[in-house]
Amino acid sequence: MKTNLLALGLILFSSIAVFAQKSPVFITDGSAIHGYDAVAYFKDGKAVKGDSHFSFSWNAGNWFFANKENLDAFKANPEKYAPQYGGYCAYGLADGHKAPTDPDAWMIVGGKLYLNYNKDVQQKWLKKQQEFIQTADKNWPALKDKE
Repeated sequence: MKTNLLALGLILFSSIAVFAQKSPVFITDGSAIHGYDAVAYFKDGKAVKGDSHFSFSWNAGNWFFANKENLDAFKANPEKYAPQYGGYCAYGLADGHKAPTDPDAWMIVGGKLYLNYNKDVQQKWLKKQQEFIQTADKNWPALKDKE
């Protein structure tokens, strides 16, 4: 009986520890980047809501796509299409913290997708974009697993 209780306690403790970890991907309502199609930013040049019929679990997040073609493209090379910094705000990362993002505040720079908190923050980010990207790149390793 004692052994069973101890085992149950260990299972519960490990489950809580797993759920307490912060994801390196910005997730809302169980989906990465608000359920928007990461590939569509590159192929359609706009933010497109994904469809739950075309989903893929990758890097601790559920990713949704507008169609099978985009899903297949992401599956073949997720690093090519996934937003930088797990979909957290590029400006926030440059400022030393994680911040949520607006799927409509986006930009592709050097073949990489960057998201921002909102369009006002994006305007600030654009003023020193390369400098902010360099700083965010340096900050991301230390911040990606933090709350």
